[in-house]
Amino acid sequence: MADQSMRVRQWTRLEYDRLIESGFFQDGDRVELLGGQLMVAEPQGSRHAATVSLVAEALRVALGAGWYVMVQLPVALDDESEPEPDVAVVRGTAREYGDAHPSRPVLVVEVAESSRTLDRQHKASLYARAAVPECWIVDIVDNVLEVYRRPTPSPGAVHGWSYADVQRLGRGATVFPLAVPAIPIVVADLLL
Repeated sequence: MADQSMRVRQWTRLEYDRLIESGFFQDGDRVELLGGQLMVAEPQGSRHAATVSLVAEALRVALGAGWYVMVQLPVALDDESEPEPDVAVVRGTAREYGDAHPSRPVLVVEVAESSRTLDRQHKASLYARAAVPECWIVDIVDNVLEVYRRPTPSPGAVHGWSYADVQRLGRGATVFPLAVPAIPIVVADLLL
C-alpha cells in the first residue's frame, strides 16, 4: 500500500466569513479560524463560564467608558485568523463595529481549563503575531493569571511569534493593563 501524505486545507478569513454568511455552520457550532485552520471549541463548563463573566465584569468596571469589552466575539486578527477570545478589549463602543469585526484589540483574555496548551502555544502565538500588546490566560486549574506582554518574533513558536515577557500572578497580586496602566485590577477579582 502506498504511503499517502495527508493534505490540510488552509482557509482565509474571507472564506471563513463567507461560510458563516452562507449558513454553513449550525446554530451553536463553536468554530474559530486559527492560523488558517478551523478549530472546534470545547463545550464550556460552569466554572469556565462563570470565570469569563468575572473577567468581563472586572474589566468593564476598571476600564469604564471608551472601551468595548467583548465576550466570546470574533476578532479579525489577520487574513487567516478570526478567533473568538473569551474576552477582548478594544477602543470605542460596540456601535463602531457594526460593519466589521474589531481588528486591533489592546488585550485578549483566554480562560483555560482543558485548553491550556492550545491557549499558551497556539492562541498566544497568534495574538503575538498580530501585535496584540497583551494577552492574559486565566488558568482556572492552578488559579493563577498568566500575563503575556511584548510580542516578538520567535522561530520556535507555533506561528513564529511569542511574548517575551510572561508572568504568573497569584490571587493576591495586582495587574495593571497596558492600555490603562494607572488602573489596578486585583487578580482575585478574576478568579472564582
